[in-house]
Amino acid sequence: MTTAPGPADPFVHPALFYGDPGEYLAGTVPFVRAALAADEPVAVAVPGENLRLIQDELGADGAAVRFLDMREAGRNPGRIIPGVLRAFADGRPPGRRVRIVGEPVWAGRSPAEYPACAQHEALINAAFRGREVTILCPYDTARLDERALADAHATHPVVIPAGSGAERASAVYDPEGVVARYNVPPGPAPGAGPDVLGVAFDAESLSAARHLATGHGARLGLSGAGLENLALITAELTTNSVIHGGGTGALTVWPEGGHVLCEVRDKGRFTDPLAGRRPAARDQRGGRGLLLVNLVADLVRIHTGPEGTTIRCYLGR
Repeated sequence: MTTAPGPADPFVHPALFYGDPGEYLAGTVPFVRAALAADEPVAVAVPGENLRLIQDELGADGAAVRFLDMREAGRNPGRIIPGVLRAFADGRPPGRRVRIVGEPVWAGRSPAEYPACAQHEALINAAFRGREVTILCPYDTARLDERALADAHATHPVVIPAGSGAERASAVYDPEGVVARYNVPPGPAPGAGPDVLGVAFDAESLSAARHLATGHGARLGLSGAGLENLALITAELTTNSVIHGGGTGALTVWPEGGHVLCEVRDKGRFTDPLAGRRPAARDQRGGRGLLLVNLVADLVRIHTGPEGTTIRCYLGR
């Protein structure tokens, strides 16, 4: 089990449990108003229906708040740290605490999305350690299942029980354990078929693999930005495999529900859980591939282990 951050750590990450709109507003709106009263930058990134609740309650005071619909900004949980939380916190003047209400887990998240959500909540603690930031994460006790509520206690060092308004230390805080528990294989890609493209690649065939993937994506219904995103994802992941994953890999593209899935498997292994979740420094050369993939895909699932790494990306069509 991981020891909760000590009082010297300025980063604060409480989970707020709520059972109805009244408890939701009682937990979030005073948090926002306290930030405004202290002249602290504050953002609210929650699903649209809850966003409107907070906006209506704040009224004119909401003009000083950055509002984001998490259903759009955070539909890929791997995008939230670099594209939502760090994007807001990094742009604020130093010397003042930054406050964010962030709700990445809501009823209706798909079974494929949820493990990425839980890992995201766990990784926030490492991504913001040592920074003067408070991220309040609401959890709906009436609509979320027991697994999600239990994971919230494991990914947040501080919890606020529904209706209490009182913070207490989580007795089961273990973010590294959550990251490891959801590092599970995504299941096999489908075998040969008219809708399935499967191709092996190496350094000499990167361009050919990318063209095959985009051609197949077009046949499956991708167009415009979706097709461009598939080309970018294929290029970045296959190149990473050649450079970091043993020089070769396997690429598969297929339809599943309303998505086109692109998967790359290789013999490499990730050792940094925050890979692809850190914003790139302005002077950084290279190392942006997985970050770009997270920013454009609707969902990214990663499994890594001694046998290699699988990255599976979802694109809406």
